[in-house]
Amino acid sequence: MRTSRRGFVAGASALALASGSTSAFAQKKYDDGASDTEIKIGNTNPYSGPASAYAQIAKTIDAYFKSVNDAGGVNGRKIKFISLDDGYSPPKTVEMVRQLVEQDKIFALFQSLGTPCNTAIHKYMNQKKVPQLYVATGASKWGDPKNFPWTMGFQPDYHTEAVIYAKHILANIKDAKIGVLHQNDDYGRDYLGGFKEGLGNEASRIVKIVTFEATDPTVDSQIIQLKDSGANVFFNVSGPKAAAQGIRKAADIDWKPAHYLNNVSASVAAVMKPAGFDNAQGIITAAYIMDATDRAWDDNAEMKEWRAWMDKNMPGANKADANHIYGYAVAVLMTETLKRCGNELTRANLMKQAASFQKYRLPLLLPGITINTSPTDYYPIQAVQLQRFKGETWELFGEVMHAEST
Repeated sequence: MRTSRRGFVAGASALALASGSTSAFAQKKYDDGASDTEIKIGNTNPYSGPASAYAQIAKTIDAYFKSVNDAGGVNGRKIKFISLDDGYSPPKTVEMVRQLVEQDKIFALFQSLGTPCNTAIHKYMNQKKVPQLYVATGASKWGDPKNFPWTMGFQPDYHTEAVIYAKHILANIKDAKIGVLHQNDDYGRDYLGGFKEGLGNEASRIVKIVTFEATDPTVDSQIIQLKDSGANVFFNVSGPKAAAQGIRKAADIDWKPAHYLNNVSASVAAVMKPAGFDNAQGIITAAYIMDATDRAWDDNAEMKEWRAWMDKNMPGANKADANHIYGYAVAVLMTETLKRCGNELTRANLMKQAASFQKYRLPLLLPGITINTSPTDYYPIQAVQLQRFKGETWELFGEVMHAEST
């Protein structure tokens, strides 16, 4: 089963085996949003506003589900993907998710984007017992099955990622004086908390912390403050727009710190190119997924399959935008999770299947990184590898680091 990357090609017997139950196809059971012919999946994404660079994720997911439907659907059912523009505004997210749950009667919410936006609906989704599955944010709060059994993350959590940066700084930069820029919300604070934990007794090495709002037009003044602090290390916790601005402004004022950039802004097309490749040299970030601009993957079978899929299904898209690879990978995971439900399309069974992946090879994850979940472990990806920007692409270095080793 795990050798098949496409959820729509496997037969019923294989699917029943994968779900861990030979009776999965014997009895049809449905909750709202599922039927003999359709599975209704909801989503919110910032197609507009300060985080609109992430719109490519939802566009890729939509294209992937359409390709699944064209090939016969999931166990004969077509996926109806309802994706709404919340502009990265939590009040809009609340309004739209209520509409999706109470009016559209979705089976599950999938890949809703943004820490503040998902935080605004966190309790609601769990009260309604509607899956809030594989959310597009790495906040550590999404891995709390005891208190929020209907919410699960996808990517490595921000806290652990920040611990890894902190330890790398301590091991590699002599007399580090650290300046931190972070978005003034739960997303930014999650990174900061992990970073301080990673520094441990060396937390006093942070000489300046400045914040910004997601709606701020620029972060220019914050970058000037960080340079003036005397910092020789820059921990940049910001989304694509602000990340590109920060990289460019640092170059403009001739500030050349050791630069660590959060993974969510590692897209070559959405961040590094707009910032200016010359300005981005040497920046370090964490990776868990292949980057299409890295020539090391040119002969990789999964990358070749993704490129062919992109050419067929999103011919005008920029393959250098990492959001397309992310969207494709998480859509494959969602399709596989639905497949494993068999004919028992209940919300409880969806969460059960999501919480039962063991060493599952998801296409385009870095070698050595697999999907692992359990009823008490809602963190599907718990490993990263560091990479450095060189020329016009990322270059991996070091070993794959797992969360427990940090």
